[in-house]
Amino acid sequence: MAASNGSAGVFAITKTRLLLFASLAITWWFAHLLPSYKPMIKAEFKSRLDEARQKIPKIKVDWKPTDDPRAKYNASKLALIIEPRPIPHLVPQLLHMTSVVPPDWRFLFIGSNVSVVSVARSYGIKHQQVIGKLDLMVLPDPWEIDTKEHVFRLLTDMRFYEEFLPGVEWILKFESDSILCSNSPKSLNEWLDWSWAGAPRTPDDHFSGNGGLSLRRVSSIQKVLQFQERYNDTEAEDEWFGKRLWVMQGEKVAHGKKGALAVEDFYMEKPMGYHVRDGGQSLSDKVWKDPKQRKKIFDYCPEISMIMDMKLERERCDGDNKEGGIGPTDAEKEKAAEEAKKAAEEAAKAKAEEEERRKKEGEEEKKKQEEENKKKQEQAGDNDEDDPLANDADAKAKAMAAEAQAKAASANRI
Repeated sequence: MAASNGSAGVFAITKTRLLLFASLAITWWFAHLLPSYKPMIKAEFKSRLDEARQKIPKIKVDWKPTDDPRAKYNASKLALIIEPRPIPHLVPQLLHMTSVVPPDWRFLFIGSNVSVVSVARSYGIKHQQVIGKLDLMVLPDPWEIDTKEHVFRLLTDMRFYEEFLPGVEWILKFESDSILCSNSPKSLNEWLDWSWAGAPRTPDDHFSGNGGLSLRRVSSIQKVLQFQERYNDTEAEDEWFGKRLWVMQGEKVAHGKKGALAVEDFYMEKPMGYHVRDGGQSLSDKVWKDPKQRKKIFDYCPEISMIMDMKLERERCDGDNKEGGIGPTDAEKEKAAEEAKKAAEEAAKAKAEEEERRKKEGEEEKKKQEEENKKKQEQAGDNDEDDPLANDADAKAKAMAAEAQAKAASANRI
């Protein structure tokens, strides 16, 4: 009895078993029919996808543009600065120069790894790089720029111009201590017919080409380098080029005020720019000592304060005479004025005392003279009757007394 119930339980039809059987049958049915409907499903899906694609607006994105942004600038005009030191004002100086120099000029900053990284962190500099206005460069070995002598060797080497400045005809060479003025009435392009133009050292300088801020023609430089070579550790590169360009035929070089581009050692009205040697540590007295002239310079070219080591007016030392020296302080001036006043009062008092003393002496002398005259008159009166010559003597005595009295009166007046 128990066995029959167990066998019947195994084959008993339950709800769970019916659902399981139905799901197996449906799965088998789908598996049997799917291959025949698969092409139709793919075609329908593709048609729906094509319809969706047609409704999407067309957008073309060129992730790798092939146009060089530097192509819109004049390849023959280049503003060049060589600076291995990470000076804080390099970024604002570069951005200012890019805004003042004519828009068709490009810029090249040649520096050390440290100075290039320092400059490249600025977003303003990155923007100038993106638009092709500015390039940052670290020269490969064996080129060096660590010292002034290395820079002189670089600029007097023909290979530098051929390898790194191909196609460049005009170079605006500036340094970290030079700047162009936005108020200048002239444009840099007005100097393009000059072979070399810079700052004069004297009013009659035969070569106004100080290289701290100068415009140079590369073809003229290459003419010099084709037949001459600078010896190492000799004169500066601008002086070396100047001595040769000045005597070459067909080369137009600035001399005196004519063609002068900037001010350094000799003052001129409204120049293109200024070169403050060594960042203001070696200033020319002819340009900077006079406070009125100095104020005139800053009013005309306020951006020059960007490259100079300056302080506020309220930071001046007490007694600063604004000419590089320390004069008497206000307290010292007051003390000196009081002492001068006291000395003047004492001198006036001494003079009055001296006049009073002389007056008393004159009066005493007059009184004494009168007494002597009186005695003489009395003696003469006794002898008038006895001696007829006494009258003459008396007259002479009176004349002498009158003369003495006149002298005494004159002494009193003095």
